[in-house]
Amino acid sequence: MSQLKADESVAPLVFVHGSGDSAKSWALVIATLTDIPCVALDLPGHGALIEQPGPYAMSVSDYAAFVRMEIERRKLTDARIVGHSLGGAIALQLALDAPDLVGGIALVGTGARLRVLPDLLAAAQTEQAAAQPQLTGFGFAPGHEEQRDRFLREMEPVASGTLYRDLAACDTFDRRDQLERITCPALIVVGTEDRLTPPKYATYLYDHLSQATLVEIAGAGHYLQQEAPEDLAEALRDWRTQTLG
Repeated sequence: MSQLKADESVAPLVFVHGSGDSAKSWALVIATLTDIPCVALDLPGHGALIEQPGPYAMSVSDYAAFVRMEIERRKLTDARIVGHSLGGAIALQLALDAPDLVGGIALVGTGARLRVLPDLLAAAQTEQAAAQPQLTGFGFAPGHEEQRDRFLREMEPVASGTLYRDLAACDTFDRRDQLERITCPALIVVGTEDRLTPPKYATYLYDHLSQATLVEIAGAGHYLQQEAPEDLAEALRDWRTQTLG
C-alpha cells in the first residue's frame, strides 16, 4: 500500500503494522494524509508477503533489518517510521541500528518492553486462527465493537506460525536501557483505554526519549488506526510538520 510518487521520496511516513496485521491496517489513516508521501509495508508472512514468510523465528532486530532493506531499496530519504505495537518496537530498533536512515519515529500503542500474556502466546503457537480474534478483541476499547468487528472481517490472513513469531518477538523485546541512545524526534501516541500497551508504557517512553512528544487519544484502545484514524492522522501530520521545521 502506497501513495508515494517518484518525486516524493523525502521524509515519507513509512508505516509498519503490528502482530498478525498487514499494511492494509493503515488504510484509514493514509486516506486522510493525501498531502503527505506515505508507504505502508507488509512484514514477511503478512499481507502481500504471505507466500514469503521468512524463517520460523524472527526477532524484532530481524524485522527491523527487513524494513531497513525496504527503505534502502525504495531510496527513501529521512524517513519517519510509524510503528504500531510490534511495529513500534521495530521503529525503536531502527532508530538504534540505522539512525542515518531515520528522520523520526512515531510510536503508536507500543513500549520499550512488550511482554505478552503467556496464555495468548501459547494459544498463538497452537491455535493461530483462534488467537488472533482473542488478541484483537482485547485490544479494542469497550464501545468500539463495530470497529472491532469490521477490522476482524477485513483482516488479511498471515502465513502459518506468523502470529506466534510476531508475539514471541514482542515478548523478548526490551530496549529500556538503550532509549538514551535515540536522539531523533519521537511522537508517542496512546489510547487512554489501551489494555495491551497501557498509557504507562507511553509515559515511560516520553520520560526516556530526548526529543519526545506525547499525544493521548481519549476513549481509544490499542488499535488507534481503526478506532481513531482521523485523530491519529492529525497527530502524525502536525508532528511531521514540526520535524521538518
